[in-house]
Amino acid sequence: MQKRIENFARLAVEFGVNVREGEDVLISSPVESPELARLMTKAAYEKGARKVSINWVDDTLTRLSYEYESQDTLNEVPDWLVEKSRYQIAEKRSNRISIVSEDPDLLKGLDETKISEAVKARSLKLKDFVKYTMNDIVSWLVISVPSVKWAEKVFPDLKGEEACQRLWEVILDVCRVSDSWEETKKNWEDHLKTLDDKAEFLNSHQFEYVHYKSANGTDLKVKLPKNHIWMSAGSKNAKGDRFIPNMPTEEVFTAPQYDGVDGKLVATKPLVYNGVVINHFEFTFKDGVVIDFDAKEGKDTLKKMLESDEGSKNLGEIALVPYDSPISNSNILFYNTLFDENASCHFALGKAYPTCVEGGADLDDSEVKSIGINDSLIHEDFMVGDKDLEIIGYKNEKAYPIFKDGNWAF
Repeated sequence: MQKRIENFARLAVEFGVNVREGEDVLISSPVESPELARLMTKAAYEKGARKVSINWVDDTLTRLSYEYESQDTLNEVPDWLVEKSRYQIAEKRSNRISIVSEDPDLLKGLDETKISEAVKARSLKLKDFVKYTMNDIVSWLVISVPSVKWAEKVFPDLKGEEACQRLWEVILDVCRVSDSWEETKKNWEDHLKTLDDKAEFLNSHQFEYVHYKSANGTDLKVKLPKNHIWMSAGSKNAKGDRFIPNMPTEEVFTAPQYDGVDGKLVATKPLVYNGVVINHFEFTFKDGVVIDFDAKEGKDTLKKMLESDEGSKNLGEIALVPYDSPISNSNILFYNTLFDENASCHFALGKAYPTCVEGGADLDDSEVKSIGINDSLIHEDFMVGDKDLEIIGYKNEKAYPIFKDGNWAF
């Protein structure tokens, strides 16, 4: 296990953000599980990193602040935090690694309006720095490490260290990490080649729209922008260096036409948003906008998410993930978007990745709608894949099967 964790850290540094000599690295890590951040720091310095900085995150303190601080205090985003972001992200162009292991029920029972307003205030103040990841200016990566509360949520029959140990095993398995570095490296080289081939097929066809249908009620048509780009696991930063934004990853994705979505879309897995679980939910779209929605659990939270700003009711991402994939085949519900989205085809409400349309990365936020894609303060993935999902691509009135019975049809 220890050797696999060490290889996981090395994978994050060498394949994930692909650290080059003289570059800075910024790691966000939970205080509960510092070992992975320390291993990644060592691996980054061994690759020649100039400086590695850590932002420590404490779930307990996060909940206490939302519980006891006033709205005015929560909405404060101090100038020093803005300047710190400016220095680390805009000036030093740090490679960013986010280690997530948040308790899915972290903020359950707290004032949802208070939370959403505070999140929005912070997003507005730091919006200028989002483009460095959304536009792939810097290399960035999201991965996970077990925490006790998260592990016990995933494996309710296990407790404490036993639950964490089991979650570690699963994380390493679905991230294709073995106790051999050479084998781990080959696993990822082969996987990236498979996803690249799928993206190449989709890009060569430049479908005008895709049609989703499933027995659960999903019946959705999604128009695609002119000159859209289907992207696979690997992206390229402003220097031209390849990096992998998510580990694990099983997706090929692009941006939909922001005003070209019509029909009904039913989610197939829960979504954790601002520490609250949203479950059994669905949307109705017309001309790209959510005009109706429902949820059996977390409906108020979903409503507040949709009210985040003008673009939060539009889709910003369409991602294809086969039902027959390692995470899906594990039959585990992770209550963590990084994993659950890679077990299932998914969409994202909110901001689109400008890199998904030719020339999009060079545009300001105010200009992206001119090429047909959405802008918003949020980008929230939710899962829609199922074992019977069918996706058909259309071009010049000719139909091309993309997904059949939940899996790739080509």
